[in-house]
Amino acid sequence: EVQLQAFGGGLVQAGGSLRLSCAASGFSFDDYAIGWFRQAPGKEREGVSCIGSSGGRTYYADSVKGRFTGSSDKAKNTAYLQMSNLKPEDTAIYYCAATYDYGMGYLLPNDYYYWGQGTQVTVSS
Repeated sequence: EVQLQAFGGGLVQAGGSLRLSCAASGFSFDDYAIGWFRQAPGKEREGVSCIGSSGGRTYYADSVKGRFTGSSDKAKNTAYLQMSNLKPEDTAIYYCAATYDYGMGYLLPNDYYYWGQGTQVTVSS
């Protein structure tokens, strides 16, 4: 059974940093890509980052390029999203998701089949 759980959210001031973790089980990081998404109140779910299988490729939404870094640790079955220079508009519930990796960049919610519960990130101005 595939399971994903995002954690590490919290309250941070603008300009600060936060690292989210996504604990995964039931699949191999050698075969699956991990996506990070966020959803703010009243807005659609937005793709933030995609980490290719084995962590060899990363993709980012334009809104977070240069500020967010996705990575994965196969030995720990955990993916990460390091967020720096956070802005109030980054406030959202953040989710991680998994999909079989065919070598592309996956930043759309429909690209993913497996989803974890989200973690709240709040950035104060």
